[in-house]
Amino acid sequence: MYEFAYHRPGSVSEAAALAGDHADGKLLAGGQTLLPTMKQRLAGPSDLIDLSRIDDLRGIEVKDGVVTIKALTRHVTVATSAEVKAAIPALAELAGMIGDPAVRNKGTIGGSVANNDPAADYPSACLALGATITTNKRAIKADDFFKGLFETALEEGEIITSISFPAPEKANYQKFRNPASRYALVGVFVAKTGGHVRVAVTGAGSKGVFRAKEFEAALEANFAPAALDGKSVPASGLNSDIHADAEYRAHLITVMAKRAVAAVA
Repeated sequence: MYEFAYHRPGSVSEAAALAGDHADGKLLAGGQTLLPTMKQRLAGPSDLIDLSRIDDLRGIEVKDGVVTIKALTRHVTVATSAEVKAAIPALAELAGMIGDPAVRNKGTIGGSVANNDPAADYPSACLALGATITTNKRAIKADDFFKGLFETALEEGEIITSISFPAPEKANYQKFRNPASRYALVGVFVAKTGGHVRVAVTGAGSKGVFRAKEFEAALEANFAPAALDGKSVPASGLNSDIHADAEYRAHLITVMAKRAVAAVA
């Protein structure tokens, strides 16, 4: 690990000021991605800005059919929250599938969304549920937030403060996980509200999380697993690696989507 300066601000404004003063610095939330990459010397930030003392960034609120989760809320808190389970059970179930108990007890929703790992779980929930990501500067719709592999709409000095999820009528998340890392080889989140359906896919896209528009149209016409018979995402836009090639991932997307629909249809 390379040398770095350590800062522990007590407010979002103080953290944003530190981030603005140290262009090569990094914000530290749960540290489940950043610290391992630093240990491997794959990252060498000049400064670490630890957000853990900012109590205003923790908590869950359900109001008027919207679940708002503050950025430093840990995965285990989302997974076990009675409020989240009542409003959006699929979101609580997703949080319970992340990593292992050590990761779930340290990792945070804000850190996961800001990092936008192409195999992370929360980005699919954000897209499928039409979430809004709120920062210290603005509110960003999920459709405008995720830009590509490890890339988001966040600007210099911008810090996620909360994420708001409108509660759907029906939703389910299905994940085919890597048995070692528990990362999604393919994860599919399906959400239905009124006559509208959103289907988001993680773990498979060469540009990160994406919506499966053809699946959405088919399910809006008939919200049943059979509606996806013969439907598939082109393998040409999917990842191939040592764990699964693009064709296998394309097959898994349809299988996981059908399972998600079957779970709630």
